[in-house]
Amino acid sequence: MPLGPPGQGDLHTRRHRLRLTRTPYRHRREGSAMHHVLDMPIDEAQVRALKVGDTVTLRKTLFGIRDATLIHMFDRERRTHLDLAGHAVIHTAPNVHRVPVSAEAPVGYAPFCIGTTTSMRMERFTDALMRREGVRLIVGKGGMGPKTLEAFAEQGGAYLAIVGGAAALETTWIERIEDIDLDDLHPESLWKFAIHDFGPLLVGMDSHGGSLFAEVQRDVASRRDAVIESLGAAR
Repeated sequence: MPLGPPGQGDLHTRRHRLRLTRTPYRHRREGSAMHHVLDMPIDEAQVRALKVGDTVTLRKTLFGIRDATLIHMFDRERRTHLDLAGHAVIHTAPNVHRVPVSAEAPVGYAPFCIGTTTSMRMERFTDALMRREGVRLIVGKGGMGPKTLEAFAEQGGAYLAIVGGAAALETTWIERIEDIDLDDLHPESLWKFAIHDFGPLLVGMDSHGGSLFAEVQRDVASRRDAVIESLGAAR
């Protein structure tokens, strides 16, 4: 699959993108789960409507953030001119190209490959990111832990999961890079992406204590204990 921005690539890629983004509804129920199309930013009521197992498509704006960004923002108390209140952040350090400033590239960067990194490393920053900056949604890979779940319950947030290895597809959902801050940390800068139909993403953690990742861990632990018992081995 090509790694270029939307509008480029072969016919198969364009058809695949159209199939995923044909969502003429705001909420659609399928069994007990729902699909939500969210125009960012959103408020607390909207994020608390999300439940584990639902799917989400994001529109308008998405911010890119990673380890170094968070360390500088919170451990070193650096502030940003970007307004994250009510928005979603994605754990990423994107591969971008330097290009002349234009309407398509207002800060001189064009997206080349926007992938997602493992989220758990950034667990300790979730509460501060929500409390100080007003972030509502975290998009990432692999899930997060109990401190994040606690912050979601207290302040109203959710975790949206992306399947690993989907960077080429994710890049087609990004229209342009609208703004950037903390660019001395490049590529772990703070990025502002203009997006269109970013998803569907799976709600892996919600504000009601639900976590697909915790469920998997409990299931694995239970199966492990059963295997050990069947072998007559001491733990």
